[in-house]
Amino acid sequence: MLFDMTFTAKDKAAILVEALPYIQEFYGKTIVIKYGGNAMINEDLKEKVMQDVALMKYVGIRPVIVHGGGPEITGFLKKVGKQSSFVAGLRVTDAETVEIAEMVLDGKVNSEIVNLLNRRGVRAVGLSGKDAGLIQAQKKLATVYEGDEKKKVDIGYVGSVTKINETLIDDLLDQDYVPVIAPIGVGENGESYNINADYVAAEIAGALEAEKLLLLTDVEGIYKDFNDKSSFISTLHMQEAREYIKEGIIKGGMIPKVEACLTSLEKGTGKTHIIDGRLDHSIILEIFTSQGIGTQVVR
Repeated sequence: MLFDMTFTAKDKAAILVEALPYIQEFYGKTIVIKYGGNAMINEDLKEKVMQDVALMKYVGIRPVIVHGGGPEITGFLKKVGKQSSFVAGLRVTDAETVEIAEMVLDGKVNSEIVNLLNRRGVRAVGLSGKDAGLIQAQKKLATVYEGDEKKKVDIGYVGSVTKINETLIDDLLDQDYVPVIAPIGVGENGESYNINADYVAAEIAGALEAEKLLLLTDVEGIYKDFNDKSSFISTLHMQEAREYIKEGIIKGGMIPKVEACLTSLEKGTGKTHIIDGRLDHSIILEIFTSQGIGTQVVR
C-alpha cells in the first residue's frame, strides 16, 4: 500500500509517543515469531522483518524466531530430481528427504536469517531442534479420510513435538541473544524429524510462557466467509475457534495455524496473532499500534 504523504517532525513525534505504552507493556517480555510465507521469499519484505526484529530487540523485547522453509526444501528436492508429495497437507518424508530438509533448514535458511540480523547489530544465534535436545519429537501419523472411515498413515520422518528444552532458549535470551530456530526435531534414537513450523512455534511459545505468538502468513487473517471481506474476524476466542473448525468455517491451510494458536494458549502463551506477513512492517504494526492487524486468537 503506497501513501503519498510527508511526515512532519511533529507527526513523527506523535507516532513514537503512540508506541510508548506498548514499549512499556512489552519491555522485558518474550514474543515468539513464526517467520514464513512470502515474507521469507520477497527480498524487500525480508529486509523489513529484520528491521522489525532489530527494533523489538533495541526497545527491550525478547524476540524468538522460528522459521519455516517449505518452498526452499521443494526447490532443492527438484534440483536432485526428487518429487514432493503431500498427504493431508504434510510432506511425505523418507530418510533422504529429511536429510535434505535438515540441510536446507539448518544450513541455508537458518544461517541466512542469523546473518541478516547480525548485520543489523542484533546478536542472533542459529539453532536446530537437535541442539542440546531443544525440540524432542516423535513420529506423527497423517489422518486421512476414506468415505466415513478415518485412517492413520505413516508418512515417514514427519514429527510432532513431545518436549521443548526451554532452558536453552531462556539462557540465550538472558544473555541478550535472539534465538533463530529451525523446525527439525530429534527422536529417542537420535533420528531427525521434519515438523510443521507453526506447531513448533506454538510449543516454544507455550513452553516459554511467551507474552505473544505471532504467525506470519500470506492472508490478512481469518474470515467467516473468505469471499465476503466484511466478514473479517479481528478477535476469536478459543471456544469459537474450535466450533469454526468443526463447522468448516476455518478450513484448509488455516486449520494448522489456528490449531497452533489453540495449543499455544493452552500451554501458557498470553495471546496469539495470525497476521499478514505480506504487509510492510507487519510485526511492528501488530505490536506497537492501537489498531493492530490480523486476527487475534485469545482465551
